[in-house]
Amino acid sequence: MKFFSLKRTNKKIYDEDDNLQAEDEYVELNTEAGEPERSSKVIVRPFVMNDFSDIKPILDSLREGYTIALVNIKPLKDKDLVELKRAVNKLKKTCDAIEGDIAGFGDDYIVVTPSFASIYRAKGASNPLKEEIGE
Repeated sequence: MKFFSLKRTNKKIYDEDDNLQAEDEYVELNTEAGEPERSSKVIVRPFVMNDFSDIKPILDSLREGYTIALVNIKPLKDKDLVELKRAVNKLKKTCDAIEGDIAGFGDDYIVVTPSFASIYRAKGASNPLKEEIGE
Protein backbone atom coordinates (compact mmCIF):
# COMPACT_ATOMS: atom_id res chain seq x y z
CA MET A 1 0.00 0.00 0.00
CA LYS A 2 1.40 3.34 -1.02
CA PHE A 3 0.70 5.69 1.83
CA PHE A 4 2.05 8.80 0.16
CA SER A 5 0.37 8.39 -3.21
CA LEU A 6 -2.56 10.74 -3.66
CA LYS A 7 -5.55 10.22 -5.84
CA ARG A 8 -7.58 13.15 -7.01
CA THR A 9 -11.23 12.65 -7.67
CA ASN A 10 -13.71 14.92 -9.36
CA LYS A 11 -16.46 15.85 -6.97
CA LYS A 12 -19.48 17.90 -7.81
CA ILE A 13 -19.83 20.80 -5.39
CA TYR A 14 -22.73 23.22 -5.19
CA ASP A 15 -21.40 26.76 -5.33
CA GLU A 16 -23.74 29.07 -3.41
CA ASP A 17 -22.31 32.26 -4.92
CA ASP A 18 -22.91 31.33 -8.54
CA ASN A 19 -25.80 28.87 -8.04
CA LEU A 20 -23.85 26.42 -10.20
CA GLN A 21 -22.20 23.09 -9.72
CA ALA A 22 -18.44 23.42 -9.78
CA GLU A 23 -15.85 20.70 -10.13
CA ASP A 24 -13.13 20.34 -7.53
CA GLU A 25 -10.07 21.82 -9.19
CA TYR A 26 -6.79 23.51 -8.41
CA VAL A 27 -6.19 27.19 -8.95
CA GLU A 28 -2.67 28.39 -9.65
CA LEU A 29 -1.78 31.64 -7.93
CA ASN A 30 1.00 33.83 -9.20
CA THR A 31 2.56 35.39 -6.12
CA GLU A 32 5.09 37.48 -8.03
CA ALA A 33 2.78 39.48 -10.30
CA GLY A 34 -0.20 41.49 -9.15
CA GLU A 35 1.09 42.01 -5.62
CA PRO A 36 2.28 45.59 -5.09
CA GLU A 37 5.85 46.06 -4.00
CA ARG A 38 5.75 46.72 -0.27
CA SER A 39 8.60 48.77 1.07
CA SER A 40 10.01 48.12 4.48
CA LYS A 41 9.72 51.78 5.43
CA VAL A 42 7.39 52.90 8.18
CA ILE A 43 4.97 55.70 7.40
CA VAL A 44 4.16 58.34 10.01
CA ARG A 45 0.82 59.65 8.83
CA PRO A 46 -1.21 62.57 10.23
CA PHE A 47 -4.99 62.36 10.49
CA VAL A 48 -7.62 64.89 11.55
CA MET A 49 -10.73 63.60 13.29
CA ASN A 50 -13.64 65.97 12.62
CA ASP A 51 -16.32 63.30 13.04
CA PHE A 52 -16.59 59.67 14.19
CA SER A 53 -16.72 58.56 10.54
CA ASP A 54 -13.16 59.85 10.08
CA ILE A 55 -11.93 56.85 12.07
CA LYS A 56 -12.22 54.37 9.19
CA PRO A 57 -9.12 55.46 7.20
CA ILE A 58 -7.14 55.54 10.44
CA LEU A 59 -8.11 51.97 11.32
CA ASP A 60 -7.48 50.75 7.76
CA SER A 61 -3.96 52.18 7.70
CA LEU A 62 -3.19 50.74 11.15
CA ARG A 63 -4.35 47.28 10.11
CA GLU A 64 -1.92 47.34 7.19
CA GLY A 65 0.83 47.33 9.81
CA TYR A 66 3.27 49.91 8.44
CA THR A 67 1.71 53.15 9.67
CA ILE A 68 2.17 55.18 12.83
CA ALA A 69 -0.89 57.42 13.11
CA LEU A 70 -0.79 60.93 14.56
CA VAL A 71 -4.44 61.79 15.10
CA ASN A 72 -5.53 65.40 15.69
CA ILE A 73 -8.63 65.06 17.89
CA LYS A 74 -9.15 68.78 18.61
CA PRO A 75 -12.01 69.33 16.10
CA LEU A 76 -13.97 66.37 17.49
CA LYS A 77 -13.11 67.30 21.09
CA ASP A 78 -14.48 70.80 20.56
CA LYS A 79 -17.58 69.42 18.84
CA ASP A 80 -18.69 66.34 20.84
CA LEU A 81 -16.93 64.67 23.78
CA VAL A 82 -19.21 61.61 23.64
CA GLU A 83 -18.21 60.94 20.01
CA LEU A 84 -14.57 61.53 20.94
CA LYS A 85 -14.76 58.93 23.71
CA ARG A 86 -16.43 56.48 21.31
CA ALA A 87 -13.69 57.07 18.71
CA VAL A 88 -10.88 56.67 21.25
CA ASN A 89 -12.41 53.41 22.51
CA LYS A 90 -12.59 52.13 18.91
CA LEU A 91 -8.93 53.06 18.40
CA LYS A 92 -8.01 51.27 21.65
CA LYS A 93 -9.82 48.08 20.63
CA THR A 94 -8.12 48.03 17.24
CA CYS A 95 -4.80 48.81 18.88
CA ASP A 96 -5.26 45.83 21.22
CA ALA A 97 -6.20 43.61 18.27
CA ILE A 98 -3.03 44.48 16.33
CA GLU A 99 -0.98 44.42 19.56
CA GLY A 100 -0.01 48.05 19.09
CA ASP A 101 0.31 50.99 21.43
CA ILE A 102 -1.78 54.14 21.93
CA ALA A 103 -1.20 57.29 23.96
CA GLY A 104 -2.25 60.90 24.20
CA PHE A 105 0.30 63.39 22.89
CA GLY A 106 -0.35 66.83 24.28
CA ASP A 107 -3.96 67.91 24.62
CA ASP A 108 -5.00 67.54 21.01
CA TYR A 109 -3.22 64.48 19.59
CA ILE A 110 -3.28 60.71 19.92
CA VAL A 111 -0.40 58.55 18.72
CA VAL A 112 -1.23 54.99 17.62
CA THR A 113 1.52 52.55 16.65
CA PRO A 114 1.54 49.01 15.24
CA SER A 115 3.05 46.06 17.10
CA PHE A 116 6.69 46.72 16.18
CA ALA A 117 6.75 50.17 17.84
CA SER A 118 6.07 51.37 21.35
CA ILE A 119 5.46 54.80 22.83
CA TYR A 120 7.82 56.22 25.45
CA ARG A 121 6.08 57.20 28.65
CA ALA A 122 7.87 59.24 31.29
CA LYS A 123 7.43 57.91 34.81
CA GLY A 124 5.02 59.95 36.88
CA ALA A 125 3.59 61.83 33.90
CA SER A 126 -0.18 61.84 33.67
CA ASN A 127 -2.09 61.53 30.42
CA PRO A 128 -4.20 64.69 29.93
CA LEU A 129 -6.33 62.89 27.34
CA LYS A 130 -7.60 60.40 29.92
CA GLU A 131 -8.42 63.17 32.37
CA GLU A 132 -10.27 65.22 29.76
CA ILE A 133 -12.53 62.48 28.40
CA GLY A 134 -13.16 61.03 31.84
CA GLU A 135 -11.23 57.75 31.87
